[in-house]
Amino acid sequence: MQEYDDRIITGAADLFRIHGIRAVTMDAIASHLGISKRSIYERFIDKDTLLFAVMDSIIIKQREMIDKILDSSPDVISAVFCIVRTGRDHAATMNPLIGSDLKKYHSNVLKRLKEKCENPDYEAARKILEKGVSQEIFRKDINVEIVGRAFKGISTMAGDEELFPREIFMQRDIMRNVMISFMRGISTAKGVELIDSMENEI
Repeated sequence: MQEYDDRIITGAADLFRIHGIRAVTMDAIASHLGISKRSIYERFIDKDTLLFAVMDSIIIKQREMIDKILDSSPDVISAVFCIVRTGRDHAATMNPLIGSDLKKYHSNVLKRLKEKCENPDYEAARKILEKGVSQEIFRKDINVEIVGRAFKGISTMAGDEELFPREIFMQRDIMRNVMISFMRGISTAKGVELIDSMENEI
């Protein structure tokens, strides 16, 4: 049955990505998948339950993507820049209403995600920082736990469209002024040199 659930989750995710969350009904998802609405409700009792499954699936895939990039990159700065570019390209395919729809109409889903991941993505930030310290790219005197949380917070802030409306600010400028400035602050001379050599790739 997991394969059937995955099919519903994937179909719903496709529609949410294109149209936003609020605009997509369970009827629309059923029609898109060529199944009955009842079949969806047998697996997911309501839209929030399905939306949670979609968001949880996206988070798992993001973590797998980060691990893969970290393992295959020559250094942690190259990995971070690749992660940023991948995230930016992914965001460009998303309906801009998704974030506001989640906050306004599905806050319970956000709450459930936070409860499930009480340490939301701090682990990924910690992996990046520890690898950077081991490569002598990030300063060895940083507190990985504190800086990891700051790293995650800055990433979230940079993507906040209420703080940085996309009609006013370009994502590239936000990343250069926020994320890169932060990374320079925790980097060794070797790390700063790598950042400077790749900054135009953002």
